[in-house]
Amino acid sequence: MNTFTKAILFAVGAAAISGVNGFLTKPALVAVGDPVIFTLLKNLVAVAVLGATFFFFGKMREIREASSTDRGRLLLIGIVGGGIPFVLYFTGLSMMSAVTAAFIHKTLFLWVAILAVPFLGERVGWLQSFALGLLLLAIVSFQLPVVHSFGMGEMLVLFATLFWAVENILAKKVLGRISSLSAASSRMAVGVVVIFGFVLFGGKISMIGSISLAAWGWVLLTGLLLTGFVSLWYRALSLAPATFVSCLLVPATFITGALSSLFVTHTVSASQIVGWISLIIGIVLFSVSALFAPPSSFFQRSFAQDSD
Repeated sequence: MNTFTKAILFAVGAAAISGVNGFLTKPALVAVGDPVIFTLLKNLVAVAVLGATFFFFGKMREIREASSTDRGRLLLIGIVGGGIPFVLYFTGLSMMSAVTAAFIHKTLFLWVAILAVPFLGERVGWLQSFALGLLLLAIVSFQLPVVHSFGMGEMLVLFATLFWAVENILAKKVLGRISSLSAASSRMAVGVVVIFGFVLFGGKISMIGSISLAAWGWVLLTGLLLTGFVSLWYRALSLAPATFVSCLLVPATFITGALSSLFVTHTVSASQIVGWISLIIGIVLFSVSALFAPPSSFFQRSFAQDSD
């Protein structure tokens, strides 16, 4: 299996997990009660699983031998990717629907594309630009019936999305020298420390003892889904351009929306059908443009050799 195919499979797998997690996170958050406590606990599940895998494969040596610049970037990734945006996102989610939050979050591909051109040197040609436009049309069409306002919750989710866009750029710079497992583990471990700081500062640590058994079940489930998402997402990012990977995460919002239509609203609108069609065409065009790009182009050369 070539690198291009692997990158697609890892990214699509991450999108599938993200879509399901996006739907389940809202009831999980309601069960726990506090968004920051929920964020801390489910991220601790991810840290436990990733940390155990990290030490099992003896990756500590890789971190010790990394340059000071790369270690600094890993620390920054943990803060701007694994810490602050999680608090912003789940606080915002507590004020809005899961579908609307998923819609805002999945504009991530647009912000990544904007940042990847100047900071990573990725080139976006006319066909790829057209595909990006179709993806934007897709999520707007699909989510239009459920987005009625833009308040504090929406603003917090947007800020979280912008933080995650910056993380994509930082992670892409590191993943050429650090394995995806080490980068993902560092991201979540540093992030948990940051989130714990928010819990202490907010005086919420005592709330953990009052969480019900059912809520702990939700924490475990969403934490494991988060683990799978981060692992696959970083794996895909290590193999392909950041713009390409972020575009392949867009279907997650459609999975969340489809689950919401099936189990919550029980309706499917014409605009959502338009969204699905635009999504499929946009993804196909972007993938074809990447596959058949000239070998000399940065976009084509950014598909790394699989060495993880």
